[in-house]
Amino acid sequence: MYDHGMTGWGYALMALGTVGFWALVALAAMALLRRPAAGPHLPGPTPQQLLAERFARGEIDDDEYYQRLATLEYGGPPQKKR
Repeated sequence: MYDHGMTGWGYALMALGTVGFWALVALAAMALLRRPAAGPHLPGPTPQQLLAERFARGEIDDDEYYQRLATLEYGGPPQKKR
């Protein structure tokens, strides 16, 4: 009745094995696609921190520091009084 002496249980195990194999292939593919490309992303210093470092090193003076800080925080230089 069945081919090559395989019973109904043999066909069931073969079907489960095939489904299990393709499930493992799918899981491996998902694991590779979700893996971070360059390791964990560590946030760098903020623009304000970089500006403060330049000011501390003496690369910019206090007027330029406060003008750039205002630009970063408020979107433009401080308004001058008339």
